[in-house]
Amino acid sequence: MLSNDEKNLTPDLAYKPEQILKGAMQVFLQYGYAGTSMDRVAAEAGVSKHTIYNHFQGKQGLFVALIERLVLRNFHNEFGCELPLAEPSQVLHRFARLILAQMDNPEYIAFIRLLFAESGRFPELAKLYYQEVIQTGHQVLSDYFKTHPDVHLVDPDTSARIFIGSLITHVFSQEVLHGKSIESISKDRLIATLIDLILSQSSHPLK
Repeated sequence: MLSNDEKNLTPDLAYKPEQILKGAMQVFLQYGYAGTSMDRVAAEAGVSKHTIYNHFQGKQGLFVALIERLVLRNFHNEFGCELPLAEPSQVLHRFARLILAQMDNPEYIAFIRLLFAESGRFPELAKLYYQEVIQTGHQVLSDYFKTHPDVHLVDPDTSARIFIGSLITHVFSQEVLHGKSIESISKDRLIATLIDLILSQSSHPLK
């Protein structure tokens, strides 16, 4: 049964998770995690608190959903649940471009700055990002290295961490820390060097 607040909503706004997430993003960025309340999110999104809790269960659920919206959705749209067993250099290039594309998304960069700012008081937020994004990426790429018949790495887990870690560090240092105004580095140059580094080990595995 609709609440009195929801009866006043236009039908196309009621029960829309995307509308809630857009409102939540604005509130998080303006007030921080501690200052964000369901009342503020409800007012910004134009829905009732009851609707928010039905979809996201609370503030932490909203934060996880924003991670999914900003990062993981793009990966799933591009690759599905796992990397295809296509030619390694092509797959790694697509994978890297997808991560570095976040540099061109102001909303994502603002979200990461918020995450950094709040990680001291709310370490669980940083852990959520690490688990949902970084750890998931490590596992997906490591599995690809282990199963592709043309990839032969002595330590596929560490190789995956080096590849992804270098890309994420590039995004953080260039955009979040404003490094591009001091020492700009070409995306293409970084990607090509990382792919050469990984695949050269595959061609000539360490003894």
